[in-house]
Amino acid sequence: MTKPALLLTALCTSFASASSVFAQEPTTLKGNPLVGLVDFHVHSGPDSFTRSVTDIEIARVAKARKMGALVLKNHFTMTADRAYLAEKVTGQRCYGGIVLNRAVGGLNAEAIRRMVTFSGERAKVVWLPTFDAENHVRRFEEDRPFVSVVKDGKPVEPLGEIFKLVAKHNLVLQTGHSSAEECLILIKAARAAGVKKILITHAMADPIRMTIPQMKKAAEMGAKMECVWMTNLSGPKSHLPSMRHWKRVTTKEYAEAIRAIGVKHFVMSSDLGQYLNPIPTDGMKAFVLELKEEGFPYLEIIALCRDNAAELLDMSHSNQNR
Repeated sequence: MTKPALLLTALCTSFASASSVFAQEPTTLKGNPLVGLVDFHVHSGPDSFTRSVTDIEIARVAKARKMGALVLKNHFTMTADRAYLAEKVTGQRCYGGIVLNRAVGGLNAEAIRRMVTFSGERAKVVWLPTFDAENHVRRFEEDRPFVSVVKDGKPVEPLGEIFKLVAKHNLVLQTGHSSAEECLILIKAARAAGVKKILITHAMADPIRMTIPQMKKAAEMGAKMECVWMTNLSGPKSHLPSMRHWKRVTTKEYAEAIRAIGVKHFVMSSDLGQYLNPIPTDGMKAFVLELKEEGFPYLEIIALCRDNAAELLDMSHSNQNR
């Protein structure tokens, strides 16, 4: 075969290979929209719930997409140690924390005190109870024990020590599945205790369902609101039976709230990792594309999907994508 023929064959082979890759990308996607982004709500295995990816697997995907950081969340066990291992193996910046559900003793200050001593210094977040929250159990009419965070209009006594630890170690306090009314009480008390970083866990989603006036009040007190892409898949028509009783919140609805309250008060996350759902990186990619469709300019999308989260994690732009 002549040199021109060999060159033509090589080019055709290369083009065919490239075409098979490009064909898998949506026609609206130009470049890599995930560069530097931070996903503050990643569910991965091992877990007692079935997950679509492990910590290592999603960290590898995020690294390949040049993301800034992942925050690993598990409802029943600490993730600061797992985040450190995932980062050591993959090179992807990962953080973790602890959810104060019954599996770790509920409102257990000692669990936080021990977590911050673990190797790697990847402990960044304390979530108040989620699935074991009184509001969650009552909202879904479940007959099982729960953890209360507010009683008679005031935070329960154990939260005093927890707020002090969060403030001392400059951690992010997330409100878990507390009700909208409880969140406002908790924010006020946490701020009074010196907590600087407060993020309302998927504020508009179940079982929180914050209204725009409530979110405005939370923002005035210094809290940020989390929006999660997973809610686009929830509701009566969800492909997963377990998600059909959860409220559907669309990116369009998030956009309306963001415009009413202000970009600086919101953090976009995926809340993905459930079996048969898109993986977290695809959720973040969808958020970027849909926010663009809603008319948000590039700098505002970057603030929503990177800068506001990075601020909570004390990340500088220089170390977001090592």
